[in-house]
Amino acid sequence: MANIVGFIGLGLMGKPMALNLLKKGFAVVVHSRSRGPVDALVAAGATAAGSPAEVARAAAQIVTMLPDGPDVTLVLEGANGIFSAMQPGTIILDSSTIAPATAKRLAAATAQRGGQFLDAPVSGGEIGAIAGTLAFMIGGDAAAIDQMRPAIEAMGSPEKIVHVGDSGAGQICKACNQIVLGGTMAVVAEAIALSRKAGVDPMKVRAALMGGFAQSRVLDVHGERMITGNWKPGFKAKFFKKDLGIALNTLAENGVPATTSAVVQQLVQAQITAGEGEEDYSGLAKAIFKLANLS
Repeated sequence: MANIVGFIGLGLMGKPMALNLLKKGFAVVVHSRSRGPVDALVAAGATAAGSPAEVARAAAQIVTMLPDGPDVTLVLEGANGIFSAMQPGTIILDSSTIAPATAKRLAAATAQRGGQFLDAPVSGGEIGAIAGTLAFMIGGDAAAIDQMRPAIEAMGSPEKIVHVGDSGAGQICKACNQIVLGGTMAVVAEAIALSRKAGVDPMKVRAALMGGFAQSRVLDVHGERMITGNWKPGFKAKFFKKDLGIALNTLAENGVPATTSAVVQQLVQAQITAGEGEEDYSGLAKAIFKLANLS
């Protein structure tokens, strides 16, 4: 059983993550709400399961990659969920982005059934999921992480796999990640808007900034998207809105002001209100460009 991994949730991120497990020699049992990605994984060598319970019967190591907390809760606790068929010693690695409180509750519920739940959200987007270079920020039991490490390293870079702390710590870290991402994207968009308004080539400005302290992965990848107008989603705006909601709630729960993140949330909301929720989240730049009277 050690080389069998269950995978539930084959969306934009989950599908390439599961494919990388197959490429690294794992036997993968997959389940997803949509049949298309399941068929694609089966064609690549995976085994299809008809429910989360069927995945749990086949594998004692299970990865979940789902849109939100209610989805994770349903997959674990719902009818034909993982808990209904979970083997003793099962480890659930949840790479979804959910509220820290939900992660803690599910960890306790899993432990009551003789298993381990690791909150292990990721960063790196579709690019990192395809390349197998995702960063994992993990909360939970260190021994369980060690058992899952070969599977985690099949999906992410070993140097980017960080045990942040106890259950919920991974989701706190992901909230911090989204706060930094959102704020950085907003100011990168402002810088690009300024260069365009001033008649200076924004691609050259970006290249110059990449050589100094302003350089960042956001400026590199999303800065180019903003300049070229490539809004093909690596991560959809509608999901970023959800993540920012979690981050803002977490900031409030811990008594931290959200002066910047609240503005970023409004930019993302403007993007979604404009009917662009399925586009890449870097499209928040379009709201800034419109405010600057740029087409």
